[in-house]
Order: sequence, then C-alpha cells, then structure tokens
Amino acid sequence: MNRTSAPADAPAPGAWEELVTAALLGTERRTPPGSAPGREAPVTLLDAAATETVRRRAGLLPGRAAQRPEPAARDPRPPLPARAARRLAMLLADRPGTGGSGRRGTAPDLMELLPQWLAAANTRGFAAPPEMLPALLDAARGRTDLRPAALAFAGPRAMWLARLNPDWRFALRATPGGGAALPASEDTDKIHQLWQEGLFAERVALLSAIRAREPATARELLATTWATERAEDRLMFLDSLRTGLAAEDEPFLEQALSDRSRNVRATAAELLSALPGSALAARMAVRAGACVAVDHTGNAPTLVVEAPHECDPSMERDGVVAKAPAGRGERSWWFGQLVEATPLTTWSARLGGRTPREIVALPVADDWQSELHAAWCRAAVRQRDAEWARALLGAPAAPEAGGPGAVSLAERAKLLGTLGSAERADWVAGFISAHGLSEAFQLLGVCAVPWAVPLGRAVVDALNIARDAGSYPWSFSGVMGLAERCLDPLEASRLDGLLAVPDEPEDASPGAGGYWAEAFQRLMTTLRLRAAMAEELEAP
Repeated sequence: MNRTSAPADAPAPGAWEELVTAALLGTERRTPPGSAPGREAPVTLLDAAATETVRRRAGLLPGRAAQRPEPAARDPRPPLPARAARRLAMLLADRPGTGGSGRRGTAPDLMELLPQWLAAANTRGFAAPPEMLPALLDAARGRTDLRPAALAFAGPRAMWLARLNPDWRFALRATPGGGAALPASEDTDKIHQLWQEGLFAERVALLSAIRAREPATARELLATTWATERAEDRLMFLDSLRTGLAAEDEPFLEQALSDRSRNVRATAAELLSALPGSALAARMAVRAGACVAVDHTGNAPTLVVEAPHECDPSMERDGVVAKAPAGRGERSWWFGQLVEATPLTTWSARLGGRTPREIVALPVADDWQSELHAAWCRAAVRQRDAEWARALLGAPAAPEAGGPGAVSLAERAKLLGTLGSAERADWVAGFISAHGLSEAFQLLGVCAVPWAVPLGRAVVDALNIARDAGSYPWSFSGVMGLAERCLDPLEASRLDGLLAVPDEPEDASPGAGGYWAEAFQRLMTTLRLRAAMAEELEAP
C-alpha cells in the first residue's frame, strides 16, 4: 500500500489551537510548540503565529456561493404622486418628542397623521415607494396600531424584505399566510393540499379568503378536518364563520356546542344567538321569557324578574357559563346571559305587543333594571338591532347623561355602533350640546372620519365654551387630539376667531388663555396640513 507522506514543514494537527492556548495562558505557564522555555519564548510565539496565519490564509478554500434570493414580486399598483411621496418621507422621519412638559406648541403631530395618510393612500390604491419600505417597516415595528394599514400599503415587497431581516419578521406574523400567495378559487387540488399541509397562518388566510367569497365552501372545508384540529385552532377557525354568518351555518354550529373545549362551545353559542331564527335562539327565548313578565296589579304596568335558580346542563351546553365572576351573584349572572342571547323580537310578543321604546320605558321591580337593560344593550349590539339601540340610548339631551338602559360610556359607544354614520354623528352632536365634552371622548371615537358638519361644529363650540369659562385646556387634550385627526379640514376657516389669546376671567386657570390659543393654532395648522395631504394624493 502506498502512503503519501506529509511535507516536512507541514504544521502539526492542532497547531493553531496550541498557539492560541499559549497566548491566552502566557508563555511562562505554557511553552509554545517548537520553542524552549525562556525569554525568547514570546518572540517565538509571535513568529510562529505569523507563519501559521499566512499558512492558513494561503490554504483557505473559497466558500460555496449562496443561492441568490428570488426577486421580490412585482407590485402592480400605480406609484405615488411625487408630492405625496415627499409628504410620506416627512411623516416617516418625524419622531415623537421626548419632553415631559406636556406643552406641544403649535406644530402638528405628524406621527398621529401617518395612520390617516396610510388609510387614504390605501383607499386610492397606490404602491409604496421601494426606497421608503425600510422606514415604513421600522415605523410599523414600533407601533402595532400602524401595522395593518402600513403592511397593506407596503405590499409584497415588504414581505420579501421581512424574510431577509429578523427585525421585520413581525410583518410575516401580522400578515395572514405570511404574505404567501393563495391558490386560485378554481384550483381545488391546491386548496385542499394547502389546507391539509399548510402552516397555521396559511390555513387561516385560506379559510378567511374562501369564506369571504364562498361561505358554504369554507364551512365544508373546515368540516373535513374539524375533528382532528387542536382546540385553540378550532377556536380560531370557528371565529372565521362570523363573516357571512347565515342560517346555513346552524347545523355545523349546533355540533360545535358539544365540543370538548369550553371556549369553542361559547363561541358557537354566541354565533348561534346572532342568528335570530336558530334553534338555540328559540331555546334561550323560552328560558328568558319565563324570567320576565308584566305585573298589572299596581298603579302602572311594571316588569318583574324571576331569575333562574340553577344552571342546568342544557343551559351550559347552550353557552351559559355556570361560574359567576367574583362579586357577582349567580342568579343575576345566569339571567343576564339568557337575555343577551335571546332574539330581541321575542320581547314585543312576550310583553303585550309593546315597541322597544315602550318596553324600555317600563319600570322594573326589585332593582333588576340595570341588569335587564344591560343585557338588552349587549343583545342589541350582538344582533345589530338599531331600533333597540335607539330605545336604550334614549334622547341625547335627556337630563341624565346616560340613556335609560346604557349603564356606561362604553356601552353607549357600542350601541351607537349599530346606527348609521349620519345618525350616530347627530346623536353625539346632541349629547355634546347638552352635556359638554367631559364624557364625550369614547362616543367621539365611534364616529366616522371626517366628522359630519353638525358634529364637528358641536365639538368646536364646546371647546370654545370651555375656553371662555377659563377651564384647564389640558383637561380637553384628548378631545383636541381627536379633533386634529377627525374634524373636517373645511372647518379650519371657523377657527380664525379662536386664535387670539382671550381675556382671562378672575377665576380662570393661570395662563390658560395662552394655552388655548396655542391649541387652536395647532388645530388649524393640522387641518390645513390634512387638506394638503388629501390634495397631494389626488394629484395625477
């Protein structure tokens, strides 16, 4: 057998590691290889290291070339107009101030205008400039509220970049399917393959896309693997049936009422209760109807409530949670769930043919009114019943700020969400005119943007009244911030008379007039900037 001998001057195996070890420990403790202990050992170590370095570099083999990434998908949308692109660069370059004084000055808050700009650009169908994608992804990384609009505007190129930079991986998680293209609707083989083998995000995106255009097909696809899905996945998939929910979904949802997961059962029951003609809604109507009646024995008809004395297994199967939260009575807890899931059309027949407004106006015996009306509020929101919402809200100028059934600002805001945008704005404008701005912040948040003219004028008038009264302007900073983003830019002309520093009443807060003038100046400047932004996006 022939053996190839190594060259005489070839380094011993592990020579470099020996040199490194000697350098770390010191030549007094570790003699370098090929050297004698003594004063010359350090010089010998450096010489050997230099020789070995040249040897290692000379013998370095070239690495295998990495595969070039696939090019980013083409974005078919039209490019931004040049002026709008410059505006976007300004918005992205702005950073929130770090000062703690609370005084903002008269300059607009550009970062707060970015969400509105993105929404307008998406509505017009523009593509993001490629050179601005890194800044756009950085902005979305820092603000979760920006992500849906920012990623929609950024388009497929952002997904391509996100796969290359770990800092932007949130975009893959935030985009259903990680930005992957879904099979065409007619390609049933690929649809079934992706449903069977795809990642969870891809499957959610696929089911949501099919549900939006073919609800029955999506439900049938879900049924093929329902029994083998994990509980948390079943819950997410079931939630997708909210889109296009119809009577045809009832058999599938009825089966889900027997699911081994409590959360899945609760979601199925909620969806069924949103179908007024479902068997579950009918069962709930029987149970709730047995708890509420009209008593005619007194001077005026009165509603009396007899809450259930137990939560039986059939109630639990229909989504009633048996265990009440801490501090809540069991019977009132069960009763509220029954009423919430009962079709609101039940009550007119049950309570003497009365209209919702007449029913809500009836007194309720034994302190059950807040519980009963609160459950009706939740039912009106779930069933999107505008007539009941109007009855529960009452007149906006009623002596009490709350309506007859709305027990909190949050519930009033939800009830307003069932009304059309114009009616919603009119109601909130009436509320502000009667009660001022102190409780209006949540209600303003559910109104369509830009605010309708009556609502915008009611807000400006209320701010003007607060200014003349010498109130602290920072007490209204939240409403002022909303006005900057939501007031119609055409209302800027009405602010000219509010820019001067007003004469301060004797009991006014010190310096309040200057703050108010500053706030109104900022509001007008912001409105004009928003008008310019809209004009730039309309440019050819």
